[in-house]
Amino acid sequence: MVIRRRNFLIGISAGALLYAGIAGAALAQEPIFYPTKGQSTEKQEQDKFACYQWAKGQTGFDPMQVPTASSAPPEQKGGAVRGAAGGAALGAIGGAIAGNAGKGAAIGAATGGVIGGVRRHRSTKEQEEWAQKESAGYAQKRNTYNRALSACMEGRGYSVK
Repeated sequence: MVIRRRNFLIGISAGALLYAGIAGAALAQEPIFYPTKGQSTEKQEQDKFACYQWAKGQTGFDPMQVPTASSAPPEQKGGAVRGAAGGAALGAIGGAIAGNAGKGAAIGAATGGVIGGVRRHRSTKEQEEWAQKESAGYAQKRNTYNRALSACMEGRGYSVK
């Protein structure tokens, strides 16, 4: 995710994007159970635990585990400041050869800053796409687990919404 503020780009890490996406998906998908056969609170807790274990075994997904990424995020690349510094150094060398190191450094810094900014933008976009893919994969696994949990709870006499 990139936020524009006064022409500066502020990057948010891919890990933060992934965690935010997964946390939101997990909270939005929690099923609600209502005892239709007068089950006690103690019986409801026993049934929930038994169904949790069954659904986890059926799907291979454990909602109690901290979510982990299935692949490493893409490497962050570029940056206007870093590009400007590198460009200034190369420009100064080129300018010194041509007889004006200061002018060469200024041109190199501007060019390097633009190129570094473009690289950073591409890299941030790749990280956002990776985070969306990871979040979608988690949501799919969580949905499958919730379906199994719901089937189990319905089989034990609960209304599930």
